[in-house]
Amino acid sequence: MAESRIITAGYISMDITPAFPAEHYRGRTLQDVVRPGKLREVGGAESSPGGCVSNTGLALHVLGADVSLIAKVGDDAFGRMIRDVYERRGAPVDFIVSKDVETSYTIVISVPGNDRCFLVDAGANDHFYPEDLNMEEAAKAQYFHFGYPALMRSFYLDGGERLARMYRAMQETGLITSLDTAQPDAGSESGKVDWESLLAKSLPYVDFFVPSIEELGFMLDRERYEYWQEKALRTGEDICMTLSLEEDVRPLAKKSLEMGCSCVLLKCGAAGLYLLSSSEERMVSIGDRFREHCRECNPELAAATEGVFTGRGWGDLDLFQDSYKPDRILSGTGAGDTAIAGFLYALSHGMDPQTCLKVAAGCGSMCITQYDTLSGLLPIPELLKRIESGWELQHFIQK
Repeated sequence: MAESRIITAGYISMDITPAFPAEHYRGRTLQDVVRPGKLREVGGAESSPGGCVSNTGLALHVLGADVSLIAKVGDDAFGRMIRDVYERRGAPVDFIVSKDVETSYTIVISVPGNDRCFLVDAGANDHFYPEDLNMEEAAKAQYFHFGYPALMRSFYLDGGERLARMYRAMQETGLITSLDTAQPDAGSESGKVDWESLLAKSLPYVDFFVPSIEELGFMLDRERYEYWQEKALRTGEDICMTLSLEEDVRPLAKKSLEMGCSCVLLKCGAAGLYLLSSSEERMVSIGDRFREHCRECNPELAAATEGVFTGRGWGDLDLFQDSYKPDRILSGTGAGDTAIAGFLYALSHGMDPQTCLKVAAGCGSMCITQYDTLSGLLPIPELLKRIESGWELQHFIQK
């Protein structure tokens, strides 16, 4: 059967993640571990590609999807390390390699029982432009996923004009579009951007908006976000463990729909995932556009996937998917991105909304069982079998 091709483009970096052995660090706070003048012994460092293109795009490849992976790297050691990993995995890449910029890197500090901390140099990502995309090649795909404009200077310095122009072009071509965000550094240039105004330009051209609840709170309701921060600090709990579906999650999802996207999938950390969609009519219009595009660019695919995504059954949804209990927790790095990979894989294979959410939650829970993003992932048939066998759910969010 012909496969739908999924373009995954945007942010990429080399992630360096020191291991914090649980037997030494369980019960200790990040603030206690990372203190001025203190030396801490850690385990070996895991080095692997990170960012949206690696965490979501490479995860899609591992799951068996037909992907096209597009990012910008420097002609340097980190860039060669990233390309080597992709080549060894047999992943199709369309990297822009520049001698004028350096490859991005990230130091991931993941202390057991604490939210992760990231030290980031955006590097080449700040010099990625919509013009770097080959629209003739893009027109041969069926899905377009882009991640982390908040960490890519060229996409926020102009008030979001480039981002909106890119999404408008992809949607007009007929592709199903999705957008992921990232947490801006409040004290940085991106932290001072009017994100509500910026997103309002792009969301009308985004079919599936897939940010985390913390990112969305920061971007659309700073007062609410700061209250979450204060509450988490006071209680010692992760923000996602203190949220109310009715008071915190649903209002931000509704606001996203009002700003123009067709469907929003909010990643709520260890609590799970929340999906809210627009009307049946609008969701069906996505399916009509998608099938028309398939007929034009790939008749064989159009025939094979007729009815795979019609939008029917996707309208007026209000669903919360609890997370699955992981076998162990080694690192949360990339869990949200791999959840999105699972969702896009299921979506592109014609699965219903409820199953798409279950696959997403399952991928996220498997991801955190390893230090790297990909090693814990299961083939989708095995994942579905585990889900259907009664995989234990975790009930963290207030409903």
